[in-house]
Amino acid sequence: MAENLVEELRWRGLIHDIMPGTEELLKSEATTAYIGFDPTSDSLHIGSLVPIILLVHLRKFGHKPIALVGGATGMIGDPTGKSDERQLLDEATLANNVEGIKGVLSRYLDFQAEDAQAPVLVNNYDWMKEFSFIDFVRDVGKRITVNYMMAKDSVKKRLSADSGVGMSFTEFTYQLIQGYDFYHLYKEYDCKLQMGGSDQWGNITTGTELIRRMTAAEEGEESAKAFAMTCPLITKADGSKFGKSEGGNVWLDSEKTSPYKFYQFWLNTSDEDAEKYIKIFTFLDQKTVESLIEAHRAEPHLRQLQRRLAEEVTTFVHSEADLENAVKASNILFGKSTSEELKTLDEKTFLDVFEGVPQADIDRSELEEGIDMIAALAVKSDFLKSNGEARRALKENSISVNKEKVKEDKMLTPTDLINDKFILLQRGKKNYFVLRTV
Repeated sequence: MAENLVEELRWRGLIHDIMPGTEELLKSEATTAYIGFDPTSDSLHIGSLVPIILLVHLRKFGHKPIALVGGATGMIGDPTGKSDERQLLDEATLANNVEGIKGVLSRYLDFQAEDAQAPVLVNNYDWMKEFSFIDFVRDVGKRITVNYMMAKDSVKKRLSADSGVGMSFTEFTYQLIQGYDFYHLYKEYDCKLQMGGSDQWGNITTGTELIRRMTAAEEGEESAKAFAMTCPLITKADGSKFGKSEGGNVWLDSEKTSPYKFYQFWLNTSDEDAEKYIKIFTFLDQKTVESLIEAHRAEPHLRQLQRRLAEEVTTFVHSEADLENAVKASNILFGKSTSEELKTLDEKTFLDVFEGVPQADIDRSELEEGIDMIAALAVKSDFLKSNGEARRALKENSISVNKEKVKEDKMLTPTDLINDKFILLQRGKKNYFVLRTV
């Protein structure tokens, strides 16, 4: 492990901008730092994995991490990187999203810990809900000039946009509210550092400036110094957006993205991206990472780097057991496996593995009487075009039921069911068909 947090994050490629004095602060004292999470959904996807990992690194190096869920700022919507106004969420949806995100964050940070540097989970709605508009503009708005706010890239880009949409006063105030969050955490938790993605630099530095100006104005206090650090926005080598698969976002919630699909996402990473991601998304030390990269470059066809990346991230986000199931499911589809192994898959994983495979319904009562293989392959399923083709395929020994070769005399019965619901037919290596009981 590196000697200090900044050194660790730097070799991993996790630092984009850092305010002067930040590294010295983190070296000299146990520092409280926070990152905000926007409750636009009831879960988080892998785009949020980097800030989560940053908080875990903070904790590992003896600092105190604060995860802030933006129940108040979520009512407005961060204009950063957006070309038009966000749709405002109603309170019930927002409250549900906040609870969902708290649940996700609690899997990676122990908010029940009681030591001095124990992680803290906060919701900015708790201190903003009683803040009157008049008090806010008097106490906070007075400290930051419009000129200062308009100089921020997120504001300039929106005001100069060709669309002519502009920016509402609602979104214009976002950076002030986020800045006040930093000030509140500074006063309540002695929080001196805010971290986030590189697109948040403007909002974060507004917070450091607000802390400086508000503490300078408070009687008997010297102007306080707060700090900022951002990480790069993660991209793919081919320029496409990171964090999406063909099915959309890759979520950290197993109900939204199964551990199998999650594992496959990382397993399918390109060589170039895998060398970058192994540093960013795992906690493997530098020596281990460098030896993995070296071994991968020597034998790239073995895809050792992708496999280790997928193993590490799946275990971190889900569990060791979920990883084992994902590997088992991958072997079933791409490697040699038995009928018994296939029957150990739960229904969701089975459907994920064979997503897109044609399906047909069969009546359970017929199955109890027994369905002969030719009927199963042709009339009952249309997997093969005719009884004659089914008979030829069976004679060629190219048909499998649940990954085991069968002959023409095979009868399908309820004992062949996977999860008491499915039967997997296969011709050759790659042609699959699923029978589903009704």
